[in-house]
Amino acid sequence: MSTPTLSAEQEALFRLIEDTREHVFITGRAGTGKSTLLQHFAYNTQKQIAVCAPTGVAALNVEGQTIHSLFRLPIGLIADSEIDQSDATRKILNAIDTLVIDEVSMVNADLMDAIDRSLRQARGRRGEAFGGVQVVMFGDPYQLAPVPPRGDELRYIQDHYRSFWFFDAKVWTGGQATDGLLDVGSYGAQLHVRELVHIHRQSDAGFKAMLNAVRYGRVTAEIAQALNDAGARTPPDPAPGEIPIITLATRNDIVNGINSRHLAALPGKVQKAKADISGDFGRGEANYPADQELQLKEGAQVMFLRNDVSAAPEPPRWVNGTIGTVVRILGDTVRVEIDGEEVDVEPAVWERYRYIYNPGTKTLSREVVAEFTQFPLRLAWAVTIHKSQGKTYDRAIVDLGSGAFAPGQTYVALSRLTSLDGLYLTRPLRPRDIRVDEDVRRFMRAAWEARQGDSTPQVGS
Repeated sequence: MSTPTLSAEQEALFRLIEDTREHVFITGRAGTGKSTLLQHFAYNTQKQIAVCAPTGVAALNVEGQTIHSLFRLPIGLIADSEIDQSDATRKILNAIDTLVIDEVSMVNADLMDAIDRSLRQARGRRGEAFGGVQVVMFGDPYQLAPVPPRGDELRYIQDHYRSFWFFDAKVWTGGQATDGLLDVGSYGAQLHVRELVHIHRQSDAGFKAMLNAVRYGRVTAEIAQALNDAGARTPPDPAPGEIPIITLATRNDIVNGINSRHLAALPGKVQKAKADISGDFGRGEANYPADQELQLKEGAQVMFLRNDVSAAPEPPRWVNGTIGTVVRILGDTVRVEIDGEEVDVEPAVWERYRYIYNPGTKTLSREVVAEFTQFPLRLAWAVTIHKSQGKTYDRAIVDLGSGAFAPGQTYVALSRLTSLDGLYLTRPLRPRDIRVDEDVRRFMRAAWEARQGDSTPQVGS
C-alpha cells in the first residue's frame, strides 16, 4: 500500500521513532497530519509492531486491535488486580518491538499502567518500563479526553493519580504500584513529546490563529467577536443541485432528528440496506463503523465513511468525509453525485484484526477475525461533533445547543472547517463553550518548556 509523501517535519519524526528506541508521544493541532504519519510508519517500518487503539472504531481506522483485546485486559478499572495471561498472549507480547497506540488521549492512567504491567509480566523484564518495548503514541488531548471515572473508580483514581489522563500514569511519573511491578525508581520512563505544527487543512493565517486561541483557551473578546460575526450569517439555501450545509451538533438526538426530518421530507419510499456482519465484531452500534441498517432515499445527503480504494493509482473519487447526494439506488450499488459527477458506490468491507504469533518465523502477523460489510455511507444533513473527528468541511453549521459539555468539543467542531467563510453558528459562542482541561494545560506546558531546553520532558513535573 502506498502512503502520502511526508513533509519535512513528519519525516523527521518518522526517523525518530524508526531509528531509536525512545518512547514518543506525537501530537498536534487538527489537520497537521498525525494519521498520515502513523499510516506511513505502520507500512514502512522495519520493526515488529502492534497497532492498537482504545475503541473499536478507532482500532478499525488504523487497521489494528483494541487495547483490551490485544492485551486481554478486563473492562473497567484494573488497578492492582492480577493480570491473567495465556501462553498465546505472552508470545504475542514478547514479539513486539514497538507498540503504537492511536487516540491515546482517550486512554486513562490506569489502563496505561496496565499496558506497562502486562508487557513487563509477559516479557519477564519487570524492572524495565513496558518490558523493553518502545511505545509510540498518537493523539491530541486538546480534542479527545478519556471517559471520566465515577463512584469508587473516581475515588481510586483520586487517591492514586494526579489525574486520570494517560500522561499521569505511574510508568511516566515514577510512582510505585503495590505489587512491585512498577519498579521504575523516582524518575519514571522518559517520554519524548513532539508536536506537528504545519497545518494542512487551513491556509488562512487569521483563521489558524483563531483556532489556536480556541484550542488553548485563550480567546480574546476580539477573536470571539470575529468568530461570532462570521457565524451569525444566515446559512444560504442551497442552489439547485447544490448540497445543503452539514450541521455539526453536540448530541445524537439533535443529529438524528435533523437527518430524520430531511429524509422524511423527500418523496419516495425509504430503502434499507442491512449490514452483513460475520465473526466477533463486538456488540452495539458503538462498535460498528457504519449503520447496521442504512436508510436511504433518492436525494438523500450522505457522507462517505472511508476513502475510495478502487481508484488507485488514479486520484480517489472520494475520501473519508466527502459529502454527496444519492441519485439512484440500484440494489447492489448506490449512485452518488459528488461535485457534479456521479459515482457508483458498492458495499465496503471493514475487517477486524487480531495479532498472532508465528513460531516458525518468530514474527507477528495479523489475521481477520470479523468482517462488517455495508455501504460506506451515512446520512449527512447532520453529524455529531465527535463523529466529525478527522473530517474536513468547506462549510458547516455548528450547533452547540445548551453548551459544549466536554473540553475540546468546540475546538473539534470549528477546526473541521477549511476557512472562516464556511462557519455558521446556531447561536453565538459563549465563554463557557471554550473549555480546556487544566491537566492538559499543565502537561503540554511542561512538554513545551522541556523542548525549549532541548531535553526530554519529564512528564508529571
